[in-house]
Amino acid sequence: MTIRALPEIKAGRLPKVCAFEMDATAVERWNAAVAPKAASDNTITILDVIGEDFWSGGGVTSKRVAAALRAIGGQDVVVEINSPGGDFFEGVAIYNALRAHPHKVTVRILGLAASAASVIAMAGDEIQIGKAGFLMIHNAWVVAMGNRHDLAEAARTMEPFDDAMATLYADRSGVAKARAGEWMDNETWFNGEQAVAEGLADGFLPADAVREDQTKAAAAKGVNATRRVDAMLAKQGMPRSERRALLAEAKGGTQNAAPTVTHDADDWTAAAAQLLSTMRS
Repeated sequence: MTIRALPEIKAGRLPKVCAFEMDATAVERWNAAVAPKAASDNTITILDVIGEDFWSGGGVTSKRVAAALRAIGGQDVVVEINSPGGDFFEGVAIYNALRAHPHKVTVRILGLAASAASVIAMAGDEIQIGKAGFLMIHNAWVVAMGNRHDLAEAARTMEPFDDAMATLYADRSGVAKARAGEWMDNETWFNGEQAVAEGLADGFLPADAVREDQTKAAAAKGVNATRRVDAMLAKQGMPRSERRALLAEAKGGTQNAAPTVTHDADDWTAAAAQLLSTMRS
């Protein structure tokens, strides 16, 4: 166990009619260029979406974090986070892996720890956040399809997930569980000072701990626009397969393959912007 006593989160699996989806607001506010200025051998970086990312082929998985922890071995660990969140189950698995590490875990929120990434951040014995950083917490968010029995089952399945997260945030901050539940119900954003004031972080990062990788920012420009459109279409109830086919068609790609965005991010950005404009009109 880590130095601090942290609650375990137990999570099963959603019904087949459900899928966890990205939060469009978190993706929009995420600056993918933010990165640590330096990293030691005992550092784990979480600088991408949580779980495997269809649009980029990247993402941070529990398998990768577990492998990093094995390589680090019997040492204290530093976890650098800048992520808009993603797959809830992957986030819980990463949280539990860090929670089980037998040495001190220091979490450093460089830019954003939203949604599933905020769950991971709570695994720190010590949590540091940049004054310009943000922490966002909300209820688990899914797209569900099916008849009324399927939807009722989905709602019942999600209740213990939200309850476990409320317990975790309350434990970290020292507030009543009902208060943490209100934060989640309202999808609450905390800047660095607010996170420290509410007990969700212990202190601030040094001013020189963060840099911006402009090369990474340029590469992420198009794929982030696509993620935003994907998330907005999900909120309108469009199934994942249909969303991806539509976005691939907008780009001129194929329905059954992930689009390549590395060399033509501007094309993706233009296609995504056109879809956003159409949706809002």
